[in-house]
Formats: sequence, C-alpha cells, structure tokens
Amino acid sequence: MGWTRRDIVLGGLASLGAVAVQRPTFAAASSYFSGTAVDNGVTFRSTNFAKIDQKWRRQVVKYFSSEPIGTVVVDTRHHFLYLIMENKTAIRYGVGVGREGFKWYGRATIDRKSLWPRWTPPPEMRERHPELPESVDGGSPKNPLGPRAMYLLRDGVDTGYRLHGTLEPGSIGKDASSGCIRMFNEDAIDLYQRCPIGTAVQVLPHIADQAESAAQLSQATPVE
Repeated sequence: MGWTRRDIVLGGLASLGAVAVQRPTFAAASSYFSGTAVDNGVTFRSTNFAKIDQKWRRQVVKYFSSEPIGTVVVDTRHHFLYLIMENKTAIRYGVGVGREGFKWYGRATIDRKSLWPRWTPPPEMRERHPELPESVDGGSPKNPLGPRAMYLLRDGVDTGYRLHGTLEPGSIGKDASSGCIRMFNEDAIDLYQRCPIGTAVQVLPHIADQAESAAQLSQATPVE
C-alpha cells in the first residue's frame, strides 16, 4: 500500500510543505522587489536584498554535522537551510517554513526537479480555499513556486512537499507556509543547481547545537 499524506505526517516522514502559500493571495509588498532578471527566458522580479536582514542572506558558515557532504538540512525553528560542504562548512540559506499546524520533520530525497514549475494546488488546499485556480502555469507572476521546485519523495513516493521559490520575500525567516520550505527566488535557483537528483534532505525542529551561534554570524562569508 502506498503512503498517504496522513501516513507521512503522522509517521514523521513529512517532507517540505504540501502547499505553497499561506493564504489564497499572491500579492507581495513591492518594496521587497527591485528591478527584474531573466532566467531561462522568463523575466521575474529581483529580490531587493537591501531590505533583507543580513542573517537571511545566502552565506557560507561553519557547520558541524555527521551528515554526508551534499546533504540538505533544514532547521525549522531558526528558519535556516544548510547545504553541507567540505571542511566543516555549509552554505546557509534563510527560509520560510510551515506555520503552526503544518510543521513536519523527517527525511526525504530530492527525486524530481523542475525549472519554472507548474503549480497545482493540492485538493486539501482547494477545500480550504475554493477560489484558488486548478493550476497556475510555470513562469506566471502568480505562481507561488517561483523559478524552481525540488520535489521531495520517500521510498519513491511523492510526499507532496517541496523546496521552492516565493512570491513573498518578506515571509523568509517566518512560519508562513502550509509546510513547504520557501526560499528567495535567487536562492532557489542557486540550490537547484547544487543539488542533483538523489540529494538527501533532513528536516529537524532545530539544530542550534550543530550550527554556529548568532554571536558568530559576523564571521559568515557571503556567497555570490
């Protein structure tokens, strides 16, 4: 028998949020955007990183973990995603995670990746918000997945959760989604190219004991 969404959540397997948006609105504060960029023929609004707190920006940090190099680890409490690298370092990304009632923890694998993915709201989301469309085309300015989606599976079964971009840069660093892990669009593009199919993902309540303390943030190195 295949795993159901309920089985996955209750079993602690749940991977990155079954839904992509907090509310059935796609609006975002314009101040969080500055200019445009082109990616694979699609023009999108660039994140205004001048408005973003330094701690949420992509950077290389010291990181101690027993997980293999190349593993993605998400600290949901502190809103960070780590891509483990060599020499006890990691690329750290600020992320938005599931709000209360939609959090999950466990392991999964990136078994599918998509450029400018089409978004289809899951049935349970459309039950809560029947005004949502059946789907939104990839590249649409109303598509909450943004430029990239990395689909999380376990034992070959799609958990329904994703790592993806966002229409709401201001939600990074917050409990804002229905479970999916949101990233700045530029960070989703960056992580996408660093994570091949088969990348292991672990989502934890918190990993402050493994990551550097807030007092050491000034030692972090920005990633270009």
